[in-house]
Amino acid sequence: MAKSETSVGSEDPSSSRPWESYHTVFTNAKAGMEGVDKEKVQRIVYEMSKGSKYFENEEKKEAYTKQKIENMRIQYSKLTAQDISHHQKIADKKILELEATRDLSRIWLHVDMDAFYAAVETLCNPSLKGRPMAVGSMSMLSTANYEARKFGVRAAMPGFIARKLCPELLFVPVDFQKYNHYSNLTRKVFQKYDPNFLAASLDEAYLDITSVCKERGIMSGEVAEELRESVHLETGLTCSAGVGPNRLLAKVCSDINKPNGQFVLPNDRSAVVTFISSLPIRKIGGIGKVTERILKDVFGIATCEEMLQKSSFLCGLFSRSSADFFLSVGLGIGGTDTPQYRMRKSISNERTFSATEDEVLLIQKLVDLSEMLSADMKKEGLFGRTLTLKLKTASFEVRSRAVTLPSYISSSEEILKHASKLLKAEFPVSLRLMGLRMSHFSEDKNGIPPDPTQKTLSNFILSGDASGGKTSDYRPLVSDVCDNTFSVDENCCPTYCAETSCDLHDSSMENQASDSTYSCHVIGNINEELNETVVPQSSEPQPKVNEPTDTDHTIKSDKVDSYVGQLEASSCDRWEAGVNCANDEAGSVSDQKQLFLWVDDYKCPICGIELPPSFIEERQEHSDFHLAEKLQGEESGNHHRSFMPQQRAAQRGHTGSSSRQKKKQKPSPTASKYVPIDAFFVKTNQNF
Repeated sequence: MAKSETSVGSEDPSSSRPWESYHTVFTNAKAGMEGVDKEKVQRIVYEMSKGSKYFENEEKKEAYTKQKIENMRIQYSKLTAQDISHHQKIADKKILELEATRDLSRIWLHVDMDAFYAAVETLCNPSLKGRPMAVGSMSMLSTANYEARKFGVRAAMPGFIARKLCPELLFVPVDFQKYNHYSNLTRKVFQKYDPNFLAASLDEAYLDITSVCKERGIMSGEVAEELRESVHLETGLTCSAGVGPNRLLAKVCSDINKPNGQFVLPNDRSAVVTFISSLPIRKIGGIGKVTERILKDVFGIATCEEMLQKSSFLCGLFSRSSADFFLSVGLGIGGTDTPQYRMRKSISNERTFSATEDEVLLIQKLVDLSEMLSADMKKEGLFGRTLTLKLKTASFEVRSRAVTLPSYISSSEEILKHASKLLKAEFPVSLRLMGLRMSHFSEDKNGIPPDPTQKTLSNFILSGDASGGKTSDYRPLVSDVCDNTFSVDENCCPTYCAETSCDLHDSSMENQASDSTYSCHVIGNINEELNETVVPQSSEPQPKVNEPTDTDHTIKSDKVDSYVGQLEASSCDRWEAGVNCANDEAGSVSDQKQLFLWVDDYKCPICGIELPPSFIEERQEHSDFHLAEKLQGEESGNHHRSFMPQQRAAQRGHTGSSSRQKKKQKPSPTASKYVPIDAFFVKTNQNF
């Protein structure tokens, strides 16, 4: 049946089955759902969702996805035979380069606990065994056991839809303390086989078992079986394992014989090529439902082997990093090295609940989140400066509010104090999710910078003396078209950053591979303005800068009254012009939002590090790290940018009328345009 061209869920008179065009995460099959009547599930999900806020959000996301597909088709149709031939040569060369990097010397094992949360609850309450059960509530499910999956019930599904699919379904509340306990038990087992194992989540991990196989002289399959048995003896839980020559293939293999099974892919090139050739592209971590639809609808690619057959089009229409990823998948090449330990960039927690606008209840949930975040930080000895509040409204609008503090904190009282200001500024609001994230950690673990008396270059640029006092002729300039910057005392005032996402992206309602979102972001960096602060202005002409069109709002020192920002259509146009079809996240329409967008849904646009969408927590931590850097830079960078144009303007003004200058400028030593570097620095009274 031809796909409907109308938006998802719209009533097409020519179609008697509107649910067939309703693409939602709930209808994607997981392990244990092989025999489910997919059409029945899709119809019930459609009927139960229709008219809801979630349904409206899905319509927006679907419209955005269709636009991406249409844009890609237009680009596809413009390729000439000469273009295709050129890109084919590039693809062939890249395939040879990738083939040369193939490493078959390592043996990787991916272990995945079976329906982890549900299994833990069943272990603690044997009466649940054999009965359809899900962990969660009528609002949202965290997971479902295999008995419930036979009815189409799965994780990230609202409980009221799950109850419609399975009337006998039992609900068990979430207990993360219990899940963390059993997760730690499994990790003790993993450590015996690989001390440097990579934990992907509470219930899965990657282990390099190369050394174990060599030292003990046993096959990889024996190691996998022994590890699974050890986990069962230690915890009473079952797990599934996959063994392959790299992490990408090992993860695919672990899903083949679920639950309580294993699959071993030999370290042989021909075996790998045969295995990958018929593998559906959606089985690959990093390819979500949007990328899958684009590859299928535009290029007719459904299997990994077909990526190599259409390599010229992939190289011609996708970015270099995306094309490289697709070709690597087609060859069955993945990561084999053990990533080096990196310092944690952020720590966070969030909770989903029934939508409520009760301010007392929301504050209580914020108290709970603050205590949990503080406990996690103290456990690792962390102190942070940048606190981010994540909110999801009843209409699935996602908002982020951040504040950079003048000192490092870790106590629940301090976290709650600043988080409450961010939350109260949003009232009245109806929320269904709330989260807190701390980043920008101190370099040592005592909550104090390594040397608090050590001054930076910006201290001397912005101060008239070594004590850090500001010069009287300092005046800030608007530094960016997206920023509304207010005068602050940088030594005592936190910096607030507001971000609003109308896309409704919800990691708790999606697969491991992230899906598309429809977004329009409004970002504003807001500093608390001191009461009665007056910024001295000069009559001297200033360089022309881009100024925001929004009206400036006054920010009181003890309360954030509003968040301001500007929507940039030009950035949206640039995004549409260069559609990134491998990105399962929605594009941003703000230049600053590029800080949070992963190029081709795989590569950080700031530092170039590559992380697949399935690494949700790692990507959040990485984005927060750059956000913290940006906020920290703005505290001194705004003043720095303000000062430099002023000095340059003074130099230019020196050759004109001296009556226009407030202060006598030091004449240039030569008539050339050369400006001594010391002209850009305010002299201090300190002798070096």
